Amino acid sequence: MPDPIRILIVDDHAVVRKGLAMVLRLEPDLDIVGEAENGQAGLAAAQVLQPDIVLVDLVMPVMDGQEMALTLRKSNPLIKVMMLTGTEVDDRVFDLIAAGIEGYVLKQIEPGELVRAIRAVVRGEAYLHPDVMKRVVGRIKPQKTPSVSLTPRELEVLEWMATPNTYKQMALQLSVSEETIRSHAKNILEKMKQPNRAQAVLSAMRMGLIKLAE
Repeated sequence: MPDPIRILIVDDHAVVRKGLAMVLRLEPDLDIVGEAENGQAGLAAAQVLQPDIVLVDLVMPVMDGQEMALTLRKSNPLIKVMMLTGTEVDDRVFDLIAAGIEGYVLKQIEPGELVRAIRAVVRGEAYLHPDVMKRVVGRIKPQKTPSVSLTPRELEVLEWMATPNTYKQMALQLSVSEETIRSHAKNILEKMKQPNRAQAVLSAMRMGLIKLAE
């Protein structure tokens, strides 16, 4: 049996931290290893605890979530980061995606979906909450960007990558193995010269290769 996923929760509201911890502890493969009340304390805790993933509130005193996430990305890139916010999506999300931050969800996300998102990010899959993706896409300005040569199957997989589905779920929908989906995704990232799923999807939308489903 694999080791449980080690999670650090960073949020300035104790009730949010405790609520998240209570929900996530119901899952046998998730382990809450610590909590912190701001970004500065979160960085210190991450250094000591070495979690697999950190859930970070975007708006906090002392040091906000953006600064913490970007600092952690530079100091310890092996630790995955998921931004957790109740605010409207603003330009900071573009900076976070560009920096390679793996996940961005709204606080009103359903518990089950949050659990799936955590597991996906730890597996190496970027995750943007559907509402976040829609708001981000609404701010994308089409650019005259050179397109890339993708096969029909790669385009199909790329469209699925713009949904919250995991690679396993995509494989079931397309009646192929998860390894096949991962192989297609790897080829897509290489052809598009993008570091992760989220950036590939945003780049594809700028190029007009795909559109976000209504």
